[in-house]
Amino acid sequence: MAIYCTTWTFFGSVGLAATSGINFLAIYVGPILVVTLGFPLMRRVIKLSKEERITSVADFLGSRYGKNIKVAGVAAIIAVIGTIPYIALQLKAISGSVDTLLVSFDNGFPSGSPPFGDISIFVAIALALFAILFGTRHADATEHQHGLMLAVAMESVIKLIAFLCIGVFVTWFMFNGIQDLFSQATQDINIQKIITKGFDFGNFLILTFLSLSVFLLLPRQFHVAVVENNSIKELERARWLFPLYLVAINLFVIPIAVAGTLQFGVAASADDYVLLLPLLEEQRVLGLIVFIGGLSAVQPW
Repeated sequence: MAIYCTTWTFFGSVGLAATSGINFLAIYVGPILVVTLGFPLMRRVIKLSKEERITSVADFLGSRYGKNIKVAGVAAIIAVIGTIPYIALQLKAISGSVDTLLVSFDNGFPSGSPPFGDISIFVAIALALFAILFGTRHADATEHQHGLMLAVAMESVIKLIAFLCIGVFVTWFMFNGIQDLFSQATQDINIQKIITKGFDFGNFLILTFLSLSVFLLLPRQFHVAVVENNSIKELERARWLFPLYLVAINLFVIPIAVAGTLQFGVAASADDYVLLLPLLEEQRVLGLIVFIGGLSAVQPW
């Protein structure tokens, strides 16, 4: 279920934290509420989906209206239209990280202009091949895609380890711990501007409500949580393990955002802090680990 954490989580959470403070947490509060307090609802959705042999969120919505094909068709169209910009954001994030990494290794071409053309095209082709090789090829609710689930599970572990590595490096190697990091933050003008804005409670509530509402409606999330579910025991385990995962992958978001602001200010995009910080210290191996983590967070479906 950690497929919920995409490249936006890996790069964008830090960017949002650097510009709006702790408001980024709302993206994760919603899913945690669904998995914990909304456990009976999830259990009910899974039970109905198994009984009706549901294979997608569009199929589920159609079945709730008397197996109405038109409702399912509209839901499918909305899902496709909504997924396009979502995938585009991921392509942009991973393409930017590839470009940054290549430039940092002094390959002799300016940023954004590799000799073989637009890097986004090759990233898109690679993701398409992954979706074809490991994706759902049969619309059969009784056939589980174990290879796909194994790939998702490995990706989830890799991106978590990579993010924790950069978090530990920034906090205790670039700086002398949390106290040193935040003592320097109190003297930074850019960070003080964010603090003086205060906590936007209204925006936080809206983001929480949106993330809560769409959590199970995301096509990939519905497939993993509902279609690929094997038993209620899996859901019961996810009830406590998934929130712990979200907490773990967000532990160092604020420290990385603060460190990036201290080091780069407005000279670099906040979304690139995760990759730029190790490269700034000439830690190319760590930079490569971070890049692999970001690549693992890409979801092509």
